[in-house]
Amino acid sequence: METVANAALPVDTTPVKLAPPSRWGDRVFEWFTLAMALVVVALVFLVGWQLARGSHLAIIRFGFHFLTTSTWDPVAEQYGALPFIYGTAVSSLIALIIAVPLSVATAVFLTELAPLWIRQPLVSLIEMLAAIPSVILGLWGIFVMIPWLRAYPFPILKRLFGWTPLFSGPIYGVSMLAGGIIIAIMILPIITSVSREILRSVPNLQREAAYALGGTRWEVTRIAVLSYAKKGLFGAAILGLGRALGETMAVTMVIGNTPQIKASLFAPGYTLASVIANEFTEATTDLYLQALFEIGLVLLAITIVANLLAQVLLRSMGGISTTRAVQ
Repeated sequence: METVANAALPVDTTPVKLAPPSRWGDRVFEWFTLAMALVVVALVFLVGWQLARGSHLAIIRFGFHFLTTSTWDPVAEQYGALPFIYGTAVSSLIALIIAVPLSVATAVFLTELAPLWIRQPLVSLIEMLAAIPSVILGLWGIFVMIPWLRAYPFPILKRLFGWTPLFSGPIYGVSMLAGGIIIAIMILPIITSVSREILRSVPNLQREAAYALGGTRWEVTRIAVLSYAKKGLFGAAILGLGRALGETMAVTMVIGNTPQIKASLFAPGYTLASVIANEFTEATTDLYLQALFEIGLVLLAITIVANLLAQVLLRSMGGISTTRAVQ
């Protein structure tokens, strides 16, 4: 009887209103991270503004001719950045020609061919190469690399290709080619690391499909892996270029530091970063100092353009996780 009575009682079906969850934590976290991101952007703009402000007199006096003039004469107060732009471009191009094939081949070996037990030790060695200070590599370049290049590879190159303008003229040791080689050593770890992450991000389905069609290991690597990841690998090369453009101490110690434009890679050269490091303390006049500030502004602009291009290329990759590649 008690059960029947309880069943006859009306049941309250009114929905229970729960208190809305607090969103203050999410909002604070969002505002905090937004502020940190804006700080990074603001730092870039502040650096650019300070360089533009510091080079105001040089910009007004020389204008666009600063980028197209080859004369660098502090005594006569005539300044042109063309030899330094040329030296930066040529040394960086040499570095990419040397480092990109080595880096991609190393990444392919570590990803596709190397036994599991040797992969991590090799990756650790490559990462340690990236941790070597620039000045240490510069000292090694002066006392080890330059004498070796002057005694063996440079004479061979001149004997084989001396009929071309690129390998003609006297051999000094310190040269544009030596600067490109030292930059290649410095950017090799970053290109290798990014290329390795990109190749690891290629879906295994690509490899399995190529093997199922009867492809050899070389064909699978060339068609299913490298062809699929070519945009990302090009983006890794652009990231290495961004690093190469700003290298300073090691390049300064082996490139010769001569503001000239010569076709021969055996001739000394100069880069934008090197002239700032070498002559900033010697700038005794306002115009001299502001010309160096303008060189810094040019270098900043070139570096930003190179990094923006790398981001665009990495984001345009189809089917590959660019987030892991950037990291």
